[in-house]
Amino acid sequence: MSETSPKLRAELDGIPTYKPGRPAAADGPVAFKLSSNENPYPPLPGVMETAIAAAHTFNRYPDMACTALVNELADRFGVPVEHLATGTGSVGVAQSLVQATSGPGDEIVYAWRSFEAYPIISQISGAASVRVPLTAGEVHDLDAMADAVTERTRLIFVCNPNNPTGTVVRRAELERFLDRVPSDVLVVLDEAYREFNRDPEVPDGVEIYRDRPNVAVLRTFSKAYGLAGLRVGFAIAHEPVAAALRKTAVPFGVSQLAQDAAVASLRAEDELLGRVGSLVCERTRVHETLVKQGWTVPPTQANFVWLRLGERTVEFAAACEKAGVMVRPFPGEGVRITIGEDEANDLFLRTADAFRNGG
Repeated sequence: MSETSPKLRAELDGIPTYKPGRPAAADGPVAFKLSSNENPYPPLPGVMETAIAAAHTFNRYPDMACTALVNELADRFGVPVEHLATGTGSVGVAQSLVQATSGPGDEIVYAWRSFEAYPIISQISGAASVRVPLTAGEVHDLDAMADAVTERTRLIFVCNPNNPTGTVVRRAELERFLDRVPSDVLVVLDEAYREFNRDPEVPDGVEIYRDRPNVAVLRTFSKAYGLAGLRVGFAIAHEPVAAALRKTAVPFGVSQLAQDAAVASLRAEDELLGRVGSLVCERTRVHETLVKQGWTVPPTQANFVWLRLGERTVEFAAACEKAGVMVRPFPGEGVRITIGEDEANDLFLRTADAFRNGG
């Protein structure tokens, strides 16, 4: 038997593994999972019934064009159906954007730390990552990002609100940045957490995209809409970009169950707004309590808070796990804590207070 292995692409060497939030242990003391940015509420009214009905058609392929969902989104956002493309969560659409724009010899610019999938999907394409450090206030340094653009730059990600810090880019600075970016470089406004924003100075990316052909907007049903397990996201972009996304998407990637559930979720907006409002109130309470405890916590417009703990990151995460709550550590940097059920948030706050006081 030959001992020679099949030849694989060299670009795959050293790709970091995406690390999902660790779940709560099924047979141990851990009770709450705040390590993934999930919605703690069950599906919106009518969604479960719609999903169950769709389950009866598992023997059939889904609508590859996601026709009903795309039409619903076009009406909701006031955009042409030709400007829409769907995928397996916003990260699936992001990977298609990378495939459509970038390859060996190209560069992709993004802030760091930001969404941990960016370096993975960049390296898979063979493109080089250009990571621009966040400011001391944990915000995108858009001036430095604009300075980092070269003739090799093909794509720029702006995560707004930013994962994992929750910080935001406001309209004036974003438009100044976009004015500096060459028109042949695609800027992707990743707005996975848009529904949680309450800062009036943070622009809606859909409004920004309308007059800028080199801007695309990513959205998802995984966060506010609570469909994380169904994997459905979408992009709004001008026709050449949206068409390229449809070409690079995995055929039949979005299941019929996911499509129908997403449409039903869009039609349950009143309930959605109430749930998001409750989570925002809890976010404010958690943030204010941490500040009173003495922590430095950047303002957040997402469904999580961020603690920069440096070398104590792993120790803090272990203390939380021991107390019964999972958080998301980024070793050597900090911890992201998702806003969950009131009881989970209370347990986390007690643990954070005890850790800060040496308990």
